[in-house]
Amino acid sequence: MSKSKTTKKATTAKTRKPAKAVVEAVEREEKKTRAPREDLCVFAFRLTEEERNAIHKAAGPAKAAKFARTLLVAAARSDEAAVKAIMKANQTEA
Repeated sequence: MSKSKTTKKATTAKTRKPAKAVVEAVEREEKKTRAPREDLCVFAFRLTEEERNAIHKAAGPAKAAKFARTLLVAAARSDEAAVKAIMKANQTEA
């Protein structure tokens, strides 16, 4: 049998903070700066693919749910000014 040509090098000890301590520190910072979450529930309805695409096009990327929620709530509260403001904002973006 021949001896292996590789030799183990002495490793130097590096001092690092344990990952758990770093994660806990970040979580503590986030908890301090987070606003309290709203108590929300789910309201679902069905739409056609065409209607869904129109909402996504009007709202922009990743904003469809917020757009729909804002518009629906404004309409339900008979807040004509808010509905008009939302419509005007979408006309200027398009």
